[in-house]
Amino acid sequence: MPSMRTVLVGQRDRDRIHALLQKSDSEHAELLFDEIDAATVVADHLVPSDVVAMNTRITFIDLDTTVETTIDLVYPHEVSRSSICVSVLAPVGAALIGLRVGDTIEWPLPNNRCRRIKVLAVEGA
Repeated sequence: MPSMRTVLVGQRDRDRIHALLQKSDSEHAELLFDEIDAATVVADHLVPSDVVAMNTRITFIDLDTTVETTIDLVYPHEVSRSSICVSVLAPVGAALIGLRVGDTIEWPLPNNRCRRIKVLAVEGA
């Protein structure tokens, strides 16, 4: 079960993610739908720069392994543009959307495992 957190998304990201989820057969689609559905939605220009949004670069740490990773959060059709691109429909992408720098989340993975990650930095696209 995802940890309780406040999800903040811009209107355009929310609308596009909802449209993706209507067509998705991703196993994490339901969790992402629940997150986005419960999100606080704000006008795009009001999304703070420290919030993970679509097409931002995020550096996070896996709290169990202490491995730091940097990714670009993108839509599924954009994944091939770079090796660091991760789809919002991937488990880590779904977990990160709407987090702020300093936020931590525990997100379920296949095989009944969980991943605990903390956002260290967010850069705009």
